[in-house]
Amino acid sequence: MTTVDLKQAKAPLAKYARDAKRGPIVVTTNGKPVAAVVSVKNADLETIALSTDSKFLAVIDRSRTRQARQGGISPAEMRRRLGLS
Repeated sequence: MTTVDLKQAKAPLAKYARDAKRGPIVVTTNGKPVAAVVSVKNADLETIALSTDSKFLAVIDRSRTRQARQGGISPAEMRRRLGLS
């Protein structure tokens, strides 16, 4: 991981994007992280959009909480209900 202070970040964005292939580039202000340039090698635009959407993440969190409390349907049971082998 590389850190760079925002005031010192003078290189073109393209350079930081290339460098992110080796590890995250964390941009800081007063020593605190404010942004990051990270590789998204194995992700598509939808994955990136959903992974940063607070409403979507809240839905996932509620679903996981309900699953932990109430249980759920096993993959085998879901396949049976859907008529899949």
